Amino acid sequence: MDRKEEQVRRLLDTPHPAVATDLAARAADRGRRLLRRRRSAHLVLWVLLLAAVITAVVLLAMWWPTQDPLDTTPSTGF
Repeated sequence: MDRKEEQVRRLLDTPHPAVATDLAARAADRGRRLLRRRRSAHLVLWVLLLAAVITAVVLLAMWWPTQDPLDTTPSTGF
């Protein structure tokens, strides 16, 4: 056996460190919190994007040049 393989075998033969009993529950809670924050952030960003689009459309409609009304009515061609 080479030296590295022997070191790995010795490392794996030692007792493993104790893991907290509630580690999985804490990790799941943290994951749920992160997911909820990410979803909230995405929702806020989509709402802001929608508000920006609506604002742009309204401003464009307000500033769009309108045609002046004709001084005379068009003839009917009779």
